Amino acid sequence: MSVAPAEVVERAVAFARSHPELLATLLVVVAVLVGGGYLLHRLTRSAGVRFASLLSDRDDVVVLTHPNPDPDAMAAAMGVASLAEQVDTEATIRFPGQIRHQENRTFRNVLDVDLEPIERVDDLDSEAVILVDHNRPRGFTGAEGVRPLAVIDHHPGDGRGDSFTDVRTEYGACSSVIAEYFRDLDATPIPPDNHESEVDASYVVPSRVATGLFFGVLTDTGRLTNGTIPADFDASSYLSPGVDENLLDRIANPQVSAEVLEIKATAIEEREVSGAFAISDVGTVSNVDAIPQAADELIRLEGVTAAIVCGIRNGTLYLSGRSRDDRVHMGRAIKAALNDVPGATGGGHARMGGGQVPIDDGDFVWPARRATLTDRLRRALEGDV
Repeated sequence: MSVAPAEVVERAVAFARSHPELLATLLVVVAVLVGGGYLLHRLTRSAGVRFASLLSDRDDVVVLTHPNPDPDAMAAAMGVASLAEQVDTEATIRFPGQIRHQENRTFRNVLDVDLEPIERVDDLDSEAVILVDHNRPRGFTGAEGVRPLAVIDHHPGDGRGDSFTDVRTEYGACSSVIAEYFRDLDATPIPPDNHESEVDASYVVPSRVATGLFFGVLTDTGRLTNGTIPADFDASSYLSPGVDENLLDRIANPQVSAEVLEIKATAIEEREVSGAFAISDVGTVSNVDAIPQAADELIRLEGVTAAIVCGIRNGTLYLSGRSRDDRVHMGRAIKAALNDVPGATGGGHARMGGGQVPIDDGDFVWPARRATLTDRLRRALEGDV
């Protein structure tokens, strides 16, 4: 015998009234299932989707690079700014320090990167600060008081963003992380001969941004030969349809100043080699960016598997190291060597690291302590410090 729908409803209501505890339990179960499903959906969204959502909730953001930004930092900032603009959020890019390295200057000029220097916290254009390629604000007055909204990085460190933190130390470049965000959003890289309006897609990677991110991956991984994981190769492959080969060639082959060539030659001539490790002091320089370039040259010498180059500018000793020796974690080695030097800082990745030592105070006088520090660096490379 069939039962009318109205009668079914009446019976259900009567049952609920006579068993209120069961109804309450059922409602709780339904709420938990619905809420749990929503939470699971939120937690399982890709990083790129979550980051785009965070950007879309803001009217404006400022993207902040580390001091003296390199191509990876500038490219990552370009990517974040482009993504922000695509969700109708105004974005500005700021950097502390200077852009001196000829490759960095060429990158900025050729790709027309719109970024401005910052000297104090008041220069920030928004309270919503996004750090790229570093995880703690530094390099300008008041930096220690900045609480970033988001942090995107691939360097070791414990800095965090208030709403979003994505630090992937296993990645070779921060640009690889940003490229992955675009891929999470199914963004289409725009070929250099096409205009964005010709592509039917919710998100795109403009050719200029794709070229920058591609070069950012190349520079921080030694042309995909050092410190890479499959994600770095995947990022390069994903970006390649949008790469402008003409711009890429101009960025990758900038003119080199005579001073840089001279410092490279000095590093090779003045090297002190112990086993497979080389340390070289190039003396006083006017361009500190030549020091890591000299380290790049020194590590290429036959028989050298780890190299450190140091030089002085304006009362600071700068160190830059490179390693292609699995026994030597360059960042840890430099940090260990400088551990008890007053005011010194050092660190980095397995393949590359750096450090700075103030040498104008009474606690550390150069060259009086040169032999001591050189010995500590050598011992650190050998694992004895």
